[in-house]
Amino acid sequence: SEKIHRKPSKGGLSNVLFLQSSVEDLPSELDGVADEVHVHFPWGSLLRAVATGDNAVLRNLRRICSTGALLEVVIGLDVQRDRAEMQRLGLETFSAAHIDSVLASRYEDAGFEVLETGALPESEWSKLQTSWAKRLKGNANRTLLYIVARAAEIER
Repeated sequence: SEKIHRKPSKGGLSNVLFLQSSVEDLPSELDGVADEVHVHFPWGSLLRAVATGDNAVLRNLRRICSTGALLEVVIGLDVQRDRAEMQRLGLETFSAAHIDSVLASRYEDAGFEVLETGALPESEWSKLQTSWAKRLKGNANRTLLYIVARAAEIER
């Protein structure tokens, strides 16, 4: 985003850090600094990690969170259009029920307290304020599922 280069008076944000890194290799300088982490519309290995509850990746996300930080994961899948990718990533059973019955405990094992899960109705997609949410709107087959979790206190 080019807004990072703007002064706050011109729409920039003084308290935002953007970086490009794989979630498997986040720099240690980020440990405990994030008050919020948003994973919106992931694809590829990041989608697989957050949708299957990959412990190493979730622990890396927890590592960069301060205690009490919020993690918001929003996954948008069209089971017809995305079938091949879902099979490739091992997500054939991904659903709201799967989040509650399987993923919630995996997020908790990685140091998060799951606060809320569910499906986001299309009428609320615009609240995500992302270009992807706007592009995907109007596809009746696409479901947006979400997980909101809080970084639990780390036991030492």
